[in-house]
Amino acid sequence: MRRYLMNTRIPATTAALNSCRFMLLLALLILAAGGQAVAQTGLGETILPLFDAYRSKALQEKVYLHLDRPFYACGETMWFKVYTTDGTLHKPLDMSKVAYVEVLDEALQPVLQGKIALKNGTGNGSLMLPLTLKSGNYRVRAYTNWMKNFDPEFYFDAPITIVNSFNKLGPVPAQAVAAHSVQFFPEGGNLVQNIPAKVAFQAVDNRTGKGISFTGKVVDEAGNEVAQLRTHKFGMGSFTFTPAAATTYTAIIELPGRQVMRQKLPQVQDQGYSLHLEELSPKQLKITVSAVGLGPQPEQVYLLGHARQMISVAEGMWLMQGNATFVVDKEKLGEGITHLTVFNGKKKPVAERLYFKRPAQQLAIEVQNDKRLYGTREKVSTSLQTQAQAGQPVAADLSVAVYKLDSLQAATQTGIHTFLWLTSDLKGTIEQPEYYLTTTGPEAEEATENLMLTHGWSRFNWENVLQEQNATYKYLPEYGGHVIRGKVTDAATGANARGITTYLASPSKHIRLYPAISDVNGWVQFETKDLYGTKELIMQSNLQRDSTYHFEIFSPFAEKHASTSKLGALNLTERLRQELTQRHVGLQVPYTYYPDKLNAFYAPGIDSTAFYGKANQTYLLDDYIRFKVMEEVMREYVPGVQVRLRQGKFHFMVFDTPHSSIFNSNPLVLLDGVPIFDIDKIMAFDPLKVRKLEVFTSQYFLGPHSYPGLVSYTTYQGDLGGFKLNPRALLVEYEGLQLQRQFYAPTYDNEQQKLSRLPDFRNLLHWQPTVVTGADGKAALSFYTSDQAGKYVMVVQGLATSGLAGSQVVTFEVGQSL
Repeated sequence: MRRYLMNTRIPATTAALNSCRFMLLLALLILAAGGQAVAQTGLGETILPLFDAYRSKALQEKVYLHLDRPFYACGETMWFKVYTTDGTLHKPLDMSKVAYVEVLDEALQPVLQGKIALKNGTGNGSLMLPLTLKSGNYRVRAYTNWMKNFDPEFYFDAPITIVNSFNKLGPVPAQAVAAHSVQFFPEGGNLVQNIPAKVAFQAVDNRTGKGISFTGKVVDEAGNEVAQLRTHKFGMGSFTFTPAAATTYTAIIELPGRQVMRQKLPQVQDQGYSLHLEELSPKQLKITVSAVGLGPQPEQVYLLGHARQMISVAEGMWLMQGNATFVVDKEKLGEGITHLTVFNGKKKPVAERLYFKRPAQQLAIEVQNDKRLYGTREKVSTSLQTQAQAGQPVAADLSVAVYKLDSLQAATQTGIHTFLWLTSDLKGTIEQPEYYLTTTGPEAEEATENLMLTHGWSRFNWENVLQEQNATYKYLPEYGGHVIRGKVTDAATGANARGITTYLASPSKHIRLYPAISDVNGWVQFETKDLYGTKELIMQSNLQRDSTYHFEIFSPFAEKHASTSKLGALNLTERLRQELTQRHVGLQVPYTYYPDKLNAFYAPGIDSTAFYGKANQTYLLDDYIRFKVMEEVMREYVPGVQVRLRQGKFHFMVFDTPHSSIFNSNPLVLLDGVPIFDIDKIMAFDPLKVRKLEVFTSQYFLGPHSYPGLVSYTTYQGDLGGFKLNPRALLVEYEGLQLQRQFYAPTYDNEQQKLSRLPDFRNLLHWQPTVVTGADGKAALSFYTSDQAGKYVMVVQGLATSGLAGSQVVTFEVGQSL
């Protein structure tokens, strides 16, 4: 027996993956995951080491968003909590410090975007829905910078509905002509002549992306029926038949509305491999590999099974009369989705399918409200308890949303447990995913089997694993903060500029400066710190020396999109329009009576210390007699800096205190954190606009660079005070990390507040993105009902440090107060 563990070697081609932080993170995950003991086979000398090497470099992240509700009106705020986990153990992952959240329209164009700060694997944010949006169905997607290296199918993706009640909705749309699609999926990947085959199918209404029921049959070229078709659940089903050589098969499908569709099945291969899985017993699986047309020489085939990149099965077997049978104990398989891949004697993948093993445990969340029926403007007190399913209390990080259930919105979001174990590892849209983790019995087992056959997909391409090349990644993990990517090119030729020292700064009282050297393709990357809100960014090189370069800053949001199904047109019936009218009235109340509460933000915890720390010399110029000429200020008050004129130009020479000497070249000179390379310009600047001057009287090191001292000027407002920058520098307005908006809800602690004549038409009663239960698993919260009677739902999502995830949904009623 050989135990295979994830390899911790990191490719030297990517600087970030060479960092100690990444190596330590991988090592910890590997130790936590443990190795999977597998049988010694021919795979041990080829595929398994390559697989280990690949997964050691391709750490998987998962991002889940808890949205406060599924339906919004323009003018409302969408609130959300971000959970990030590793893709193997589902534990909170404190690697990326930024999550990117987007709202996409039907054309997959972003209409809203936000950069959300993450700490200890979580974060929260909000997006105000502007009145310019059109009514329709939208998508919310989320990902990290590191995830952009992989397929966008990995991103979090959820549908929402947005209605603009300020615009006329128009007439109820006529029922669109049905547009259906049907796909067929041979088990293992191919139909091979004379080998019995199981074929799954899926029928979808392209208008809605949901499955449809149908009946039909499969016929050969002569019209002979070889199989009957009937959907089982969610538009999916399967059938078995033995394809003949050189025969084309056609499915004749009877769709709703008496539509008939004819569709050819995949082509029958005259040689190749087939894979079939069946239950041998409640504890064992039987996996049969069959092959035809391979020649007279005997061949060995190999079966590799892995769940979330943890190997559970690795066996080899000789084909006997074209067949090999593997018996796999279910206990060996990891929970969730296992990828079963067959390799031929040349170690090439030839067949693959998925198998789902329902997770044994999840985070149990108990929610207890003090009542089931409340009056309007009444306090709701809630106690929470989090446990492992064995009943052991566990600490967990939760998020809570409470909103009104009506015809416009229901509790429909996929829970975090289902997302982590099912939907995040499958391609495409899954209808009612909670069904597969909450329903038991033969019908659910068959539905799950059909889902695995129709949504077969791997998080990686085997060609990338087997090519034995060091992987390089374009997008770095954002360990310390938001990474801004830029590019330097030759302004005259457009050629990439290599090896150019480039600076990124944002004028501010909180001085930050980020240097970088462009790579062979002209790319530069700046890891920023505490870059919140809208900022003016300045990107430049030493334009006194490098005057022929052009600078660009690029959006960090992903350009690639998943192959998701259509969301469908928004169809509001007359009844829904009446409810929307009430929603429209309620929406205007906060804007009328407490608009300031809607735009209140928490002050971010920003380190106000300049990036260079405490200077050797600090001068608060208001403590001195003010001069109107900068040269007088420097000569009279700053003995650590000598002012010299050379060939008619000013130069600064800073004292090197540790060596009792004087530097011969200009120091790094900053104005509100922006490098100023022309000393003449700083000498011409009005000193009355400068509040503080700081000097480093020693060699100053910043990243890979060193400078003969540092001189920093700070204006009163931190806005450059009207200083004119070199026109060749790039100035852009940039949206940094999102400031956290404060969720506001009125309180009714006393009778006077309850009798207030201010209307309260809130349909979102409470949003609390962070509720942390203690070691005893307990926490409590409270909020107040509004003036709207009806049925309300409380949705709780959460994640424990162990990786246990769970959801809970409870309802209560609000009636009119007596």
